[in-house]
Amino acid sequence: MTRTFDKAKLPSRHVSVGPERSPHRSYYYAMGIAEEDIAKPFVALASAGNNSAPCNTKLDAQADAAQAGVITGGGMPRRFNTITVTDGIAMGHQGMKSSLVSREVIADSVELSVRGHCYDALVGFAGCDKSLPGMMMAMLRLNVPSIFVYGGSILPGRFHDRDVTVVDVFEAVGQYAAGGCPLQELIELEKVACPGHGACGGQFTANTMACVGEAIGLSLPNSNMMPAPYRGRDEIAIAAGEQVMELIARNIRPRDICTREAFINAARVVAATGGSTNAALHLPAMANEAGIDFDLFDVAEAFKSTPYIADLKPGGKYVAKDMYEAGGVYMLMKTMLEGGFLDGNCLTVTGKTLGENIDQVTWNPDQKVIYDVKTPLSATGGVVGLRGTLAPDGAIVKVAGMHRLQFTGPARVFDCEEECFAAVEARQINEGEVIIIRYEGPKGGPGMREMLSTTAALYGLGLGEKVALITDGRFSGATRGFCIGHVGPEAAEGGPIGLVENGDIIRIDAEAGTIDLDVTPETLAARKAAWVPRVNDYQAGALWRYSQTVGPAYKGAVTHPGASAETHVYADI
Repeated sequence: MTRTFDKAKLPSRHVSVGPERSPHRSYYYAMGIAEEDIAKPFVALASAGNNSAPCNTKLDAQADAAQAGVITGGGMPRRFNTITVTDGIAMGHQGMKSSLVSREVIADSVELSVRGHCYDALVGFAGCDKSLPGMMMAMLRLNVPSIFVYGGSILPGRFHDRDVTVVDVFEAVGQYAAGGCPLQELIELEKVACPGHGACGGQFTANTMACVGEAIGLSLPNSNMMPAPYRGRDEIAIAAGEQVMELIARNIRPRDICTREAFINAARVVAATGGSTNAALHLPAMANEAGIDFDLFDVAEAFKSTPYIADLKPGGKYVAKDMYEAGGVYMLMKTMLEGGFLDGNCLTVTGKTLGENIDQVTWNPDQKVIYDVKTPLSATGGVVGLRGTLAPDGAIVKVAGMHRLQFTGPARVFDCEEECFAAVEARQINEGEVIIIRYEGPKGGPGMREMLSTTAALYGLGLGEKVALITDGRFSGATRGFCIGHVGPEAAEGGPIGLVENGDIIRIDAEAGTIDLDVTPETLAARKAAWVPRVNDYQAGALWRYSQTVGPAYKGAVTHPGASAETHVYADI
């Protein structure tokens, strides 16, 4: 396809057009770029590739493959990298405080590189939990034509003739502590659980946000569930590179695509797949970049009326590879649209609407992963929002695969995750208790750690649904059991979770969407008057800076005002 581009209307004119830009052009000549290529649109290929974890090891190659598509489409590709913090490695120690913070650093670094070099479009490649929303946040912030590409999931490991993921290893640690798993078996499992490249295979945070990329319209149809080792991933990258040139030609931008209706579509897909509770952080954060008011309660409202229809781990049987083979995200959205659970009028990066894309899909009645909306796994979504006297600003719980939706019990209070994990390892947690882990929120942590090590160990001990766990921190998408996160206001701000005492009765009803502390208002007021703010150990560096600027979890734990406060949009400079 022959396309024409008017450089006078593109940001790259500031570094490539006119006699005054001779010094700038000299740098491009230094890299062997021809004069006719400098006259083309400049396309950023942002990769979160690295050797830190298998989630990211294929991303640079995919970004490099995309260069061919950009060139075919009439553009000049420019690749650069950003960081990641990989949760599976950061989990269970102080390193997890860096995880959510990395989302902001990723978005900021992509923004700064694109701004500094005046790129005209962006194709972003991400593989690990926070890099997906971080990359999409940057796209919405910059509002240049953009396409998001997921690096793909890992293939399942095999152990004792069954598919396994890294979550099985975390849970086996608890089984080992309980005497139910020999050390040698644990060692054997850890060596086969992750057999190669790609992000965690279940419907954890990475795959959840990969589904969001397609549902919200920023990714090419049925591009994100293909596993990382498959050769077809390079073809997807090339197609993304070529299609972003069409978006430049037609001036289709992320904020044209990611409307409020598109965010509701994305939230519904999260619920339908039993996705990660972290989506309730990331969707509001992405909406903030687009100037759309969409918080945890809006996410929960969409969850409440959406059937749970994808039988995916950790609550179900299957992994991302199985979903890909069943027809992918668009197969899921086919039945959702027919059931009236999606808005098909939303624009996508194909230049067509979601409904037009879905029309190209034929429902496969023989696959076993995705249920028809008429016969769902359960009538309401796999993720539920909660609110009550313990969480006036809300909380969230994943109920996919759970058998128990109500819980009442006495509080057992811990002021950090390490204290709780030590009690779990020592088998000092009692059935029926409501475990509180506090001072782990965005400000108080700082960084809002995930608690997978603790929740997985509880499951390994056989206490998964025999206790409830509540935190102002968050949970991994791999967490299962009665685990409630994002409680707000957080303890560091004097929220009710910071005033709970051992033995207080807490009542949770995930069906009604309530979470209450059974203490009189007078008692709570007296405790609040005596409460003293705590000082954490992070009084310098990136974590200190984050704690000074981060907002509440129910608004996405964002660190800046977003598009609502903009006086200009980068794409229009």
